[in-house]
Amino acid sequence: MSAIFDALPGIEVPVGEINRRLDAMWVDTAARGEAAPTADDAKATQVNFVLHLGFQTTPEDAVRQFQTVVRFAQRYPSRIVVLCPLVNETPDRLEMRAKIYGECFLGRSKSDKRCVEFVLLSYPRTARQYLEDQVSICLSVDLPLYYWAHRFSQSGKLADYQYLLRRARRVMIDSATAPEDALTYPWPRPEALRDLALARILPVRQSLGQFLASYPPALLGKGLRQVAVTHSAGLVAEARALSRWLRERLADGCRGEAATFTLSDDADDGPRLAVRFAYDDPAQAFAWQGDLTTRHAKFEASFGGGKTVLPAMVSLLEPEAALSEAMFF
Repeated sequence: MSAIFDALPGIEVPVGEINRRLDAMWVDTAARGEAAPTADDAKATQVNFVLHLGFQTTPEDAVRQFQTVVRFAQRYPSRIVVLCPLVNETPDRLEMRAKIYGECFLGRSKSDKRCVEFVLLSYPRTARQYLEDQVSICLSVDLPLYYWAHRFSQSGKLADYQYLLRRARRVMIDSATAPEDALTYPWPRPEALRDLALARILPVRQSLGQFLASYPPALLGKGLRQVAVTHSAGLVAEARALSRWLRERLADGCRGEAATFTLSDDADDGPRLAVRFAYDDPAQAFAWQGDLTTRHAKFEASFGGGKTVLPAMVSLLEPEAALSEAMFF
């Protein structure tokens, strides 16, 4: 049995009757006086979304990610397919199983109704060859596809899902939970790959970018020897993403100078990130540190015009907001 499939909500239906049962589900919902889509509401669906729960996903984790997608869909009405591969296959459960689930939400007004439809598919390895055909039937043909691969165990195994990797406008992974080679693996469309760890630190990137933009790039890069990013436990992926982003943004200003980029653990308790630039000239300096518990941050800089100390705020994006950032920007 699929523990993650059984942990998720929905009504189990025959695989061959998914679309018919979805229509019937909304009819029954409307008959009970609950919110259900009308014919016009169906046109409001904006995206196809596939959530692929890998072998390392626990039932509790699956429920959390499911709820993340539900919250995402409140803003972006979606047709969502959740893939639940069988980890331990048993002879009595070798066929593909399906569930359907739907919710409607009110937007800013009573007339602004937003509905989301889920199709959940549990499948064994023996049914893998039929999976892509079944997924394509469940999706809306005229809408863009977005694919989130969550906690997959090996990049090579995920690469077998060519239909999703090639067709998706964006492929989302999370370097905090993905295999080490996930960001460098030769995916069929590497330009479509997005890291949710990088998306989560959008507020950090915006704050750093706005502050550093007040200095000429040549000044920031002149004599720059080291860019050090420190992090507390649990923020390794975010720190790596921040270091990569800084390397890219400073490339023009450094003009080929041999600045090194380092990562190190912060022994302090609590979720924290910090950045420090070291220069040949000891009079030049830049430092930023942020405490994600208190949401307080501080800038310190000295570039020849006196020392600047500036308090700021810091946070990470919520999971559903990180999804939309990775998908659309």
